[in-house]
Amino acid sequence: MKESTILKAYELAKERYAAIGVDTDKAIADLEKQQISLHCWQTDDVVGFERNEALSGGIQTTGNYPGRARNIDEVRRDIEFVKTLIAGNHRLNLHEIYGDFGGKFVDRNEVDVEHFQSWIDWARANNMKLDFNSTSFSHPKSGDLTLSNPDNGIRTFWIEHTKRCRRIADAMGKAQGDPCIMNIWVHDGSKDQTMYRKRYREILAESLDDILSEELPYMKSCVEAKLFGIGLESYTVGSMDFYEGYCATRNVIYTLDTGHYEQTENVADKVASLLLFVPELMLHVSRPVRWDSDHVTIMNDQTLDFFKELVRADGLDRAHVGLDYFDASINRIGAYIIGTRATQKCILSALLEPLALLRKYEDGGQGFERLALLEEAKSLPFGAVFDYFNLKNGVPVGEEYIAAIQQYEKDVTGKRM
Repeated sequence: MKESTILKAYELAKERYAAIGVDTDKAIADLEKQQISLHCWQTDDVVGFERNEALSGGIQTTGNYPGRARNIDEVRRDIEFVKTLIAGNHRLNLHEIYGDFGGKFVDRNEVDVEHFQSWIDWARANNMKLDFNSTSFSHPKSGDLTLSNPDNGIRTFWIEHTKRCRRIADAMGKAQGDPCIMNIWVHDGSKDQTMYRKRYREILAESLDDILSEELPYMKSCVEAKLFGIGLESYTVGSMDFYEGYCATRNVIYTLDTGHYEQTENVADKVASLLLFVPELMLHVSRPVRWDSDHVTIMNDQTLDFFKELVRADGLDRAHVGLDYFDASINRIGAYIIGTRATQKCILSALLEPLALLRKYEDGGQGFERLALLEEAKSLPFGAVFDYFNLKNGVPVGEEYIAAIQQYEKDVTGKRM
């Protein structure tokens, strides 16, 4: 696409938005400041470098597209390439199983900062900041219960693992001069009915209280709810209602994964309520086709509504945005770019909403005018603004990134066996 065409279209769009009180230059500037935490596990189907075994423990990856990253160097190379196709400066989200273990087996209750020092150095060299996750799945001691396990030996193992992960996150945050956001998700549950719903949740709360009792100034902890895990369909210990209560009473960040809800649920409706009672939100942006199917994020109604509600609730500065899906049925690099750019499109669309005028209509009881403007805003030249945003930041505009990914597949990922 010609630069002159993009610039001309943007000037027309800018004028059109200005007519309803929207400053497109400010919206672009705000979007440029919005960092998205890229999930490292999309590169290799959540295998990691610990055991080189397929994913297990309530979740799974589907597909076998060629080109999976097989080691730490290939993961880093893929992420470096992804950075060249996305406008803005973004973060990288690591799971504990992606440590630099030097070819040695390090069990999860022994992991330490040294196993992530090369990631800290790499992130600094690539102008990226790191986020982190403890990893309770894909391990012989995972079973059906980890932090909620009545077996003291198993539970203590996972408590120690999670405490060590928080200390690693703290070291990352100190090194990068910005808090590392560490997510805690456990798959704990039951395939069939249980007689101990309350007991397991009491144990989980006790475990989390123990883990979070250590004051670590350079990191922030968040906890993630889920509806069910594969093979654990009847009961989930860390359910939505459990974590909503836990975060509200402990002042902990709530992780809201958009893939953990049924497709017809309005996840956007949860934003304003949660922001009243929890300090911040960690957002895992995904797409549920059948609940937590972890499809690549696209610009659909659910994701659009989600970010519009976040902006309407003045909550964008209280939210950390990350991606969480893993699709091995298509080009993994392409999945990154589609999902990240779709998330950026949704954020930009929210920032371009004529919110001041819409609120004025609402305050004046002008329901017709409010609904009319919401409808007309849907056909405003949003695409021209997004094209200019990418041009301004020196990355491919429109579908131009497809050719770049095809070439990378030919030169790099296609040669991986």
